[in-house]
Amino acid sequence: MKTVNKRTELKKQLRTACLETQQRLADITRAAMLQAQESANEEKGAMEDRFESFREQCQINRDMYAKQLQEILANLLILQKMDASRTSDAVTFGTVAVTDTHTFFISIGIGELKVKGKTYFALSTSSPLFKAISGKKAEETFPFRGKIQRILEVY
Repeated sequence: MKTVNKRTELKKQLRTACLETQQRLADITRAAMLQAQESANEEKGAMEDRFESFREQCQINRDMYAKQLQEILANLLILQKMDASRTSDAVTFGTVAVTDTHTFFISIGIGELKVKGKTYFALSTSSPLFKAISGKKAEETFPFRGKIQRILEVY
C-alpha cells in the first residue's frame, strides 16, 4: 500500500509541475499577445505605408500568440481533468512508464521535467513515441527509432 501512495504522490507532483509549466507559458504568451496588440495600436507617425506593414505584422503576431494561447489553455484543461490517483498496468493517459532509457509521464507534450531531483519526460498521447508504447505493460518491449526498448514499470 505504501508503494501505491508514493506512486500516486509522484503522479500528483508531475501533474502539478506540468500545470505550473503550462500556466507560465500561458502568462508569457498572453503578455506577448497583448504587447503585439499594443504595438499595432500605437500612433502612426509620419510614415504611413511603413506603419501599415508594421501594423499588419503586429496583428499577425497577435493572432499567432492567440492560437498558441488557445492550445496552452486546452492543455491546462486536460491536466486539470486528469485523475492522478488512477492506476493502470498498461501505458495510457495519466500513467508513468519507466523504460530502460527514460521515465515518461503520459500527459501533455512538455518535454523534460525535474521532480525531486529526478528527470521525467511529459509525453503527449499524440506523439509517435506514445503510439509505440501505448497499451504496453511492464516487461514488454517496443521498437522506436530503430531500437528495441523495454518497459520496466507502469503505474
